[in-house]
Amino acid sequence: MESQKTKSLNLLRDGFKQEFALKVFEDDRFFELLQDISIDFVDDNIPIVDDNVRHDLAFLLCESIKLGNY
Repeated sequence: MESQKTKSLNLLRDGFKQEFALKVFEDDRFFELLQDISIDFVDDNIPIVDDNVRHDLAFLLCESIKLGNY
């Protein structure tokens, strides 16, 4: 059985999750983090020598991320 505290927290989560998702997606730090991780991923997994191509692929990988709160 779910406790009253858990029920209350879940209600708060449900009420604010869309607003929180908007804040995250609009925050420059979120996109910067995705860029950093995508560059690291490309460097670790895909042997691309051309720096422009490397960044282009990393950017495309960032754009391919879909997070499901919308």
